[in-house]
Amino acid sequence: MALVFDIETVGESWDSLDETSQEGLLRWTRESARDEEEYEQEAKQIKEGLGFSPLTGSIVAIGVYDTEKEKGAVYFSAPGAKIKASEEDGIKYEPMEEKEMLEQFWKIAKVCSEFVSFNGRAFDAPFLAIRSMILGVKPTKDLLEGRYLYQQRSCKHIDLMDQLTFYGAARFRGKSLHLFCRALGIKSPKASGTTGDDVAALYAALKYLELARYNAGDLRATAALYQRWQETFH
Repeated sequence: MALVFDIETVGESWDSLDETSQEGLLRWTRESARDEEEYEQEAKQIKEGLGFSPLTGSIVAIGVYDTEKEKGAVYFSAPGAKIKASEEDGIKYEPMEEKEMLEQFWKIAKVCSEFVSFNGRAFDAPFLAIRSMILGVKPTKDLLEGRYLYQQRSCKHIDLMDQLTFYGAARFRGKSLHLFCRALGIKSPKASGTTGDDVAALYAALKYLELARYNAGDLRATAALYQRWQETFH
């Protein structure tokens, strides 16, 4: 079986960062901006993008999906909320702390040999690795072992972004999960209007279960895309 995985992240508050960290994040922008307006725009993007780095962000949901059994789980953060574990359409939803999420993920990963993601080599896998180090959790698999499939020995990680852009050879624009799903007639969780950019807002609004369901939609879409990739190229 192949294990599809996907994470959702949010950033720290800008004001919670120390002055040295703030200056370091803004230094290049301050030096390269052509004028004050451009600087303010780029600074705003940096402040709102802290969730894209494991050094200034944290994981608020980890989703896994077994392509063979067509079942999965989403482990998600829900601080202060009284949400019980539940199951909907073959997906289990379990609230837990970030460290527990990571421990659960690596426990599952330990017995798997094939992993599937979309842009997981550039984002999800490094984020999981660094957050695990920060929180004192030991990974059980090297999800970054060799970029090319023939280089991967102990852990096969099929990043569909890599595969469907032929490791960057494709020059077309819009290499997103949503656009691939749209072209192939696969239901995309983004079609409802919710995207990865909305995760922080959902989390801030305490819509934890809605965020978890969005993650589950990504899992199913990635699994369906993986199946089409297999049928076409293998």
